[in-house]
Amino acid sequence: MLIRVSDIQDDGLTVDDPTALGAPYSDPAWRLEGVRLHLECDQADVLVTGEIRATVPQICGRCLEPFPAAVRAAVDVRVVPRPTTGDSVELAADDLDVDFYEKDELNLATLVETETALALPMKPLCREGCLGLCPVCGGNRNQVACACRPAAPDPRLAALRDLATRLPR
Repeated sequence: MLIRVSDIQDDGLTVDDPTALGAPYSDPAWRLEGVRLHLECDQADVLVTGEIRATVPQICGRCLEPFPAAVRAAVDVRVVPRPTTGDSVELAADDLDVDFYEKDELNLATLVETETALALPMKPLCREGCLGLCPVCGGNRNQVACACRPAAPDPRLAALRDLATRLPR
């Protein structure tokens, strides 16, 4: 969904219909469940605030099983005109919540995809108490209780085993 920045009224623009964005994700397995975004002009900049709700397929970091992850992304982004310096723009630490638009057009679908991707967990878990894989046989401990004995610790790491108890607190 392309929005002309010059067409945004003084009271702003609210987008709360997910179907208005069309297919904002490049991966067709990602589903946009809901969106509530408010766009407001601040001179040449556009302030975008609101929330995005989506369902994204993930792989559990412990048991390696696929699962649908519910993502809720809070959006608070300043979109500024792309500088005419070319493709490389140096950003400062304060610019991490800044995005760019070109030729008076803001691509809201790209912003939705970016904010959803940034809200994904670094280590997704299918559920809080996921037991993961057995380090001996590789079986999924959530599905079957294996009878494998724990592997013997590596003797080269014996010096580190009790390190935490020896350190002063």
